[in-house]
Amino acid sequence: MRQSRLSLAVRTSLLCASVLTFASCSHNPHKAEKIETKIEKDDAVSGDTKVGVKEGNMIVQKKVMMNEELRRLQNEVYESEDHVYGNRKFGSQGLYGNLKACRTQLAAKENGGSGKLSWTEPMDRVSDKEDDLKIGLDEKEKLVGVSEEFLKDRIERFRNYKMVLQKRQDEYEDKLDICKNELREKKAAVAKKRAGEQEDN
Repeated sequence: MRQSRLSLAVRTSLLCASVLTFASCSHNPHKAEKIETKIEKDDAVSGDTKVGVKEGNMIVQKKVMMNEELRRLQNEVYESEDHVYGNRKFGSQGLYGNLKACRTQLAAKENGGSGKLSWTEPMDRVSDKEDDLKIGLDEKEKLVGVSEEFLKDRIERFRNYKMVLQKRQDEYEDKLDICKNELREKKAAVAKKRAGEQEDN
């Protein structure tokens, strides 16, 4: 009797586990779902946002075209990355280059430094880590390179890039401010020392 109860419990547990597994696997987050966006008594707030009534509830609805939203997000990331690391094409140094230049001046012997630059900041452009191309023939027998990615995954990836770059921007701005202050103090100390030497002579 105990054995039959035990086997029944085991079968019940297995059944529950298989149902949960099926339920979790049946939802595909990358499948395009139908979304009801129609609202009543709507008035525009901005280009993509409006207020109105939906199912009796007063709501604010933001509706964007995903190609435009992804383009906006990518442009924000690329602009932020250029601000942090510079852009070789346009000859800008970015915060990274400005910090390196400041540390170079700080290490210069004429500013009281050792003459040796101690530079440990890695250049790590986040957007360089993307888009592996699959190369082959398309349906028209043309040689092509193709990269594919789920839309949600790409949006999440670029949102993470944006957060990483915002953090690095804050860090480099703080380091650059500290470096500039140290450089001013060193230059002032060197100038004071030289003035004292001239008075002695």
